Amino acid sequence: MNSSANFPTKTERLDIALRSRTLGDVAGILAEMSPGDVAYLISSSPPDYRAVLLGLLDPEQEALVVNELPDDLRSAALADRGPEALAEIVEQLDDDDVADILHELPDEVTGQVLAIMDEQYRQRLQTVLSFSDDVAGGLMSTDTITIRADLTLDVVLRYLRRHTEIPPNTDNLIVVNRNDRFVGLLAIATVLVSDPAVSVREMMITDQEPINADTPATDVAHRFERNDWISAPVVDDAGRLLGRITIDDVVDVIREEADHSLTSLAGLAEEDTFAPVWQSAPRRAIWLGVNLATALVAASVINVFQDTIEKVVALAVLMPIVASMGGIAGTQSLTILIRAMAMGQINDRNQLWLIGRESLVGLINGLLWAAVIAVTASVWFGDPILGVIIACAMFINLVTAGLTGAALPILLRKLKVDPALAGGVLVTTVTDVMGFFAFLGLATLFYR
Repeated sequence: MNSSANFPTKTERLDIALRSRTLGDVAGILAEMSPGDVAYLISSSPPDYRAVLLGLLDPEQEALVVNELPDDLRSAALADRGPEALAEIVEQLDDDDVADILHELPDEVTGQVLAIMDEQYRQRLQTVLSFSDDVAGGLMSTDTITIRADLTLDVVLRYLRRHTEIPPNTDNLIVVNRNDRFVGLLAIATVLVSDPAVSVREMMITDQEPINADTPATDVAHRFERNDWISAPVVDDAGRLLGRITIDDVVDVIREEADHSLTSLAGLAEEDTFAPVWQSAPRRAIWLGVNLATALVAASVINVFQDTIEKVVALAVLMPIVASMGGIAGTQSLTILIRAMAMGQINDRNQLWLIGRESLVGLINGLLWAAVIAVTASVWFGDPILGVIIACAMFINLVTAGLTGAALPILLRKLKVDPALAGGVLVTTVTDVMGFFAFLGLATLFYR
């Protein structure tokens, strides 16, 4: 029997304390929780609770929690802070996390915060701030341990012992030459288990290429994923070491990319779950308006064939089936392509193959479901001609859906338009228009 079942969890205790408004108990429970758990709690709380919960944290914990918050909540939490308060918060964070926060502040406030910091730390931060947060330079930390290739492992080990602590996620020491150019990596495990008299040059790894500071963040994430890295060095165009990227920052990139892809498909913002109504409503209204416009385009196609629909009422019953099947098939292809784009798997070599593959999938499913709907419609309405018409329309629309769902995101990316944001609406419009046009157009030809 699990004895912990008789005791409430921290979350349950916190919920009880919040309901009873005993803020002292709330503060005590928050102090026992990890920064990530507190940030999760705050981000999943209604807006009125967030400021209260943040106000109950001590300065050190507040800094760590603020760093874990989503970008929009972090900006809101820091909006009313003065430069001194902001400096106190960021001084307790890694410089890449500080750069993320400072990127979100007005330039004037950023300058005031930097002016409060000591010269050495300010220079390190300015190196990271010189890059946007969507490239490797903006993700990196300048907090690294570097060594020279001509040292022995014994010297390296004694050098490490002089440190009171080493940077988090340090699995390798970075080997540089006298000009600070990257030479290789030395695993800490190698230092611990190898002969102390051996030189770094003999034991270091030289086959891992460093990451250029201008590499897009998504490409960085893909390299980490493919190679199972914990950290990787970052260099400038001349090969000089600038810093390193660690797995925790890469996880953030992957999560943000996944959130963006998922919410963009519905025209939503990533922070919509607990955002105030006055913020969410206008954002959704814009995309509802776009959807209305595209629906009117599809409706105009139906209007062209109004006389045919009046002659054969069964057409009105079957029209939604053709459009719905096309929409689902198009969304399937679109989702496959957007995921592949997010994973960095699409390039000039395979994009035509992917378009052809999705079109072939649409063709096969078109034949299958055309046969099914032909029999169903013929039996249902006692009209074999109607079965042939809807079968042909179904086949045409499913092939169109596969082709459009695969080709459209590639085209949108070439036009610098976010496929996750615009793809869903456009694919649905194309399949609706094609489905209605094929079905009603064929019906007009057959029922003259």
